[in-house]
Amino acid sequence: MHTVTTTAANESDVEQVADLLHGKEEQVWADSGYRGAPSRVERKDLQWNIAARPSDIAKMPEGRAKKRVQKQEHRKASIRAKVEHPFRVIKRQFGLVKVRFRGLAKNTAHAVTLFALSNLWMVRKQLMAMTGVVRPKAA
Repeated sequence: MHTVTTTAANESDVEQVADLLHGKEEQVWADSGYRGAPSRVERKDLQWNIAARPSDIAKMPEGRAKKRVQKQEHRKASIRAKVEHPFRVIKRQFGLVKVRFRGLAKNTAHAVTLFALSNLWMVRKQLMAMTGVVRPKAA
């Protein structure tokens, strides 16, 4: 996780897309909440991989075209699962299921801290391996 942006609940995700990009991306993988993102970012060198709405796929007639789209969406979802992993960590390991504070500033500070901790949590085995001791011996 390299960028965290928090907004009020009534603001859509796609409005923050330009702030979330750091400039070195070649591809962007996003859920269907970012469907209008390519028009909001001025960079033309990005390859956008935005998930389709499940209802749009369900409306398609059965056949090869629908199967092909379902397979493409499955590939997108398998890559996006890696992107969604930090959210799982802050929900399950650190217990964030609801915001705890009043005010966007306090909740932003809390979210940034939790995402920094989730980065450490996800690389904890590599960090411990660098010390030479992965599991301390029992006395």
